[in-house]
Amino acid sequence: MKLDYEVIIIGGSYAGLSAAMTLGRSLRKTLIINSGKPCNRQTPHSHNFITQDGEAPAMIAAKAMTQVMKYPDITYQTGLATGIETISEGFRITIKEGGDFTTRKVIFATGIADTMPAIPGFAECWGISVLHCPYCHGYEVRNNNLGLLVDAGTATDFYKLIRHWSPIITLFTNGAKLTEEQYSLFAKRKVTVRHEHIKQIEHDNGYMSDIHLSDGTTVTLDALFARVPFKQHCELPQALGCTLTEMGYLQVDEMGHTNIPGIYAAGDNTTPMRSVATATAAGNKTGAMLNKDLIDEDFL
Repeated sequence: MKLDYEVIIIGGSYAGLSAAMTLGRSLRKTLIINSGKPCNRQTPHSHNFITQDGEAPAMIAAKAMTQVMKYPDITYQTGLATGIETISEGFRITIKEGGDFTTRKVIFATGIADTMPAIPGFAECWGISVLHCPYCHGYEVRNNNLGLLVDAGTATDFYKLIRHWSPIITLFTNGAKLTEEQYSLFAKRKVTVRHEHIKQIEHDNGYMSDIHLSDGTTVTLDALFARVPFKQHCELPQALGCTLTEMGYLQVDEMGHTNIPGIYAAGDNTTPMRSVATATAAGNKTGAMLNKDLIDEDFL
């Protein structure tokens, strides 16, 4: 059976495009399948990525796409991958829009889907003034009036991290209780802890101004740091038998291999180190390692 492609990359954001460029330069017939829903699609600026610091994420992706598609062995398909099955020579991928494609190897660069709390304004501010990463956004809100959305499991370490960028911090537990040790720590440092439920985040096009609490009070903030639950954006790796870590990421080795032979993963779906730079590096490395695997297999 003649396969359609040597490699199919599911996910066409930073990790996927980086892997595609490596494979295109390695003369590998590669298909990118992209549903077009990156997790940072409403983030105005990307940071901590040399040569691209301050650029809009969409502009970085568009420039990357233009460069990747110059390689003749790369094909792009808009679509949502909904099925995968093992065949004798590799894998068959089915997309929602109709059609299927066969390949020797698959890279999942599908990212994760953040689960937003049911707080009006939270989702609208996500990536703009509700932030997850101080390395991506901390400099822009340095020394500003910041809030942290925490519970007992995250409060201490999250506070220690974020206070490096600003000492003006209010903790919001949204109804959760902290430990006595945490209360003592924050009281000693004169940190305000608000237990009331957050009723609403007031904002202007994603830039917050005030947090409205359930007791009727209002707290003025410039930004709120939060770590929200997530799930894998694509469930196909799990359906195939790929192992997840305790944190819920796809388990891969240093070369991007999952526990299923022929299946690779790169980017935000594999690590809590979520940034454009990290995803780009992971895709580059995984593409190179996959190409080496194909070389070794064909040499036998």
